[in-house]
Amino acid sequence: MINPASIFKMKGAWEKFTANHPRVPAFMQAASQGMLSEGSIIDLTITAPDGRKIQTNVRLTESDMELFREFQK
Repeated sequence: MINPASIFKMKGAWEKFTANHPRVPAFMQAASQGMLSEGSIIDLTITAPDGRKIQTNVRLTESDMELFREFQK
């Protein structure tokens, strides 16, 4: 069972994150408008302050799409 206090804590953390990084929610909103579908590929890159990088990607499955639809609710 989900602890309601945890939900409020996560909500506050998300609000702080989006205040610090306003382009992230805008990007996610744009991506959800027809860009994300089964078979879409999401590329992720992390660049450390010293320039080191790691990269990966995922090809979305139908179960991934179901998870995204649940998040949107």
